[in-house]
Amino acid sequence: MTSISPDVTPGKHMAAEIAEQPAVLSGLYANRAEIAQLAEAIRRHRPRFALLAARGSSDHAALYAKYLVEVLLGLPAGLVSPSTITLYEAEPDLRDVLLIAVSQSGGSPDLLAVTETARARGALTVAVSNTADSPLANAAQYAVPIGAGTETAVAATKTYSATLLALYLLIDAVREGTGEHAAALGELAEQALTECTGPVEEAVQRYRFADRMVACARGYSYASACESALKLAETSYLHARAYSGADLLHGPVAAVDPETAVLAITSAGRGGAAMHEVLDTVRQRGADVLAVGSAATHAPAAQRIPLPECAEEVAPVLEVLPAQRLALGLALARGFDPDQPRGLNKVTRTR
Repeated sequence: MTSISPDVTPGKHMAAEIAEQPAVLSGLYANRAEIAQLAEAIRRHRPRFALLAARGSSDHAALYAKYLVEVLLGLPAGLVSPSTITLYEAEPDLRDVLLIAVSQSGGSPDLLAVTETARARGALTVAVSNTADSPLANAAQYAVPIGAGTETAVAATKTYSATLLALYLLIDAVREGTGEHAAALGELAEQALTECTGPVEEAVQRYRFADRMVACARGYSYASACESALKLAETSYLHARAYSGADLLHGPVAAVDPETAVLAITSAGRGGAAMHEVLDTVRQRGADVLAVGSAATHAPAAQRIPLPECAEEVAPVLEVLPAQRLALGLALARGFDPDQPRGLNKVTRTR
């Protein structure tokens, strides 16, 4: 167990930054005009394919953006494997490609190398970062600062939700949308954080002794499942894995039993509707299901954390909030300080 200094309040930074998110989201939406100008430049280039490069929590934001690009823009999209460039020195032909590099710090050497190589090989490069003057932002042709402010906790919270919103506003503007589905997210985030307090506390007591948890979702919400599993693993050291609900049924469900806790992200829309078969299956195997989302009330689950309903394409911005609170609460209940997870630093530099 990580020792905690008596003069340190465990989790105070993570708790404070979770609470800042409604204001961060409202501020980012208010400044969407700058993002819309960048979207116009992307439209002029008429990309035929999109690639997304990221690591860690940002990789989950990139996964969300992949769904947005494919569904809202009708363009094929893929996630970059940075090692093809940093380890194997590949130089792919990236003409007519939009490369979006996502990094909260903007300082990861592998993402910098991917962006520089992509630009040199003909791609239109965009950096989405919380650090306006980062090496990544300077390497890309265009930069989208998410403006979340300094994040002290090692576990990303406000930078993650702000990155989701920035990516949505960018991609929505590329399709010449107005951002209307995101207009109320700041207020809805405040409502979600207020209303989830009791249910999260109940979930903390229910799962504080859990050894393993499976997070699952479909569609846009798959990114929320991935981020939830990461938060649980890095703060409370749970053995947490994330699966698409469809992939879970293709094999890993065999490992689900009465000792397995399942965190199911289920919001109103096609992705949430597709989760019904998944939840029926894991419940039949005896799993203890915690449902989170705007459709949680109607999900077959042992416990539920309902969220305000919004358009499905922006639901991940809200879905992650109770998951962050759950990770914080479980870490504290298990005697850990989520502000100082063992073996982790705020900026991870990989190649």
